[in-house]
Amino acid sequence: MKLREVMTPDPVCCRVTDTAATVARLLRDNDVGALPVVASDGSGRVEGIITDRDLCCTIVAQGLDPNTTVIGTFVSRRLVTCRPEQSLDSCEKLMQTHQIRRVLIVNQENRCIGVISQADLARTNRTENLHRTLAEISKPSQTIELPATA
Repeated sequence: MKLREVMTPDPVCCRVTDTAATVARLLRDNDVGALPVVASDGSGRVEGIITDRDLCCTIVAQGLDPNTTVIGTFVSRRLVTCRPEQSLDSCEKLMQTHQIRRVLIVNQENRCIGVISQADLARTNRTENLHRTLAEISKPSQTIELPATA
């Protein structure tokens, strides 16, 4: 199965120069948990991704004003992307390896043309693959060492 068959096409995007309040409204109005972030120069080139958690755990938690705080410095720029002609299996492996819940699908000009999310995986009815992917994504990413007890 190719990603173009499964992806959510034409996702709503925000710009690196948008405020946190603008992004929060886009997330709410489109009922999504993340938005691709594109360059402000009109090229549509993907710069990163921002999630509702990014807004909450950085901007809100730091007490910054969401009406004036520009999201550019809070955008996750370590992106894992795929092309629409890639297989769903290859995308799932990337999600597992990088422990990410969403992958942006980009064209040759690095413009976001789709998103593959956990929900998209669930709609494929490939239950065994979905369970494996969710388990890998959800693994703790750091080992926490507890102090020795006396």
